[in-house]
Amino acid sequence: MSGTSTKAESKVKTKKTAKTAKTTAKKDATVAEKLDALFNLQKIDSEIDRIRIIRGELPLEVEDLENEIIGLETRTGKIQDEIDELQLDISNRKQSSKDSDTAILKYKERQNNVRNNREYESLSKEIEFQELEIKLNDKRSKEAIIKIENKNEILTEATERLDMKKAELETKKAELDTIISSTQKDENKLIKASKDAKKNIEDRLVIAYERLRGNAKNGLSVVELVYGAKSKSGHQDASCGGCFNKIPPQRELDIVTKKKIIICEHCGRILIPTETAEEA
Repeated sequence: MSGTSTKAESKVKTKKTAKTAKTTAKKDATVAEKLDALFNLQKIDSEIDRIRIIRGELPLEVEDLENEIIGLETRTGKIQDEIDELQLDISNRKQSSKDSDTAILKYKERQNNVRNNREYESLSKEIEFQELEIKLNDKRSKEAIIKIENKNEILTEATERLDMKKAELETKKAELDTIISSTQKDENKLIKASKDAKKNIEDRLVIAYERLRGNAKNGLSVVELVYGAKSKSGHQDASCGGCFNKIPPQRELDIVTKKKIIICEHCGRILIPTETAEEA
């Protein structure tokens, strides 16, 4: 029992020693090594960003199409309901006109057996009223038919647009599925590489790096110097590769020699020399 306990303690001690040694190694790394490690991490994370940007636009397009399709389906459904209501109204008016025709026949039969003028006039008014009802039903039915024709045109256009958007959605979804299947493996590898790269960098630098990435729209925390056109004297002005503000010559020298970690005073990004500047 005592031997098992000693082995466990020895393992824990070994892990602690290894962790301490790794932490010390991180701190003892030269500034140049730290900058190289940060830039390597930036390149990995930028590649992850690139993959997500390619894929990131498509889900938004798919979502927009899905919302548009829902709107079109709601619209076409509403138009169809209105058409159905108009057709029902026409049907009801036809039945009403038939009922009026039946009523007119009855009133005319009763007129043949009236006893006085007052009763005859009353029946005549009823007949007149039923005839007006028939005319009104006929008028309203014609108006409804015109409305149905107009709504059918609108419905046809909306249905064609709906079919087109559904086809577009299927294409976009297929494209998205293809991209996800082709990039997910690479993204997972890069995410692992990013985590591994961070293990070799001081925690304080990783925290600063991630904070800068979070604040930058393009996710760039570490940027190379960029150079403008040569002047007549052959000098090229150096600028920050993130915000493109000019870098003073003395700070440029500090960046190129990699003796200090230099931060852009305008955007806060970590500055490193370009490969050509390092070679020079």
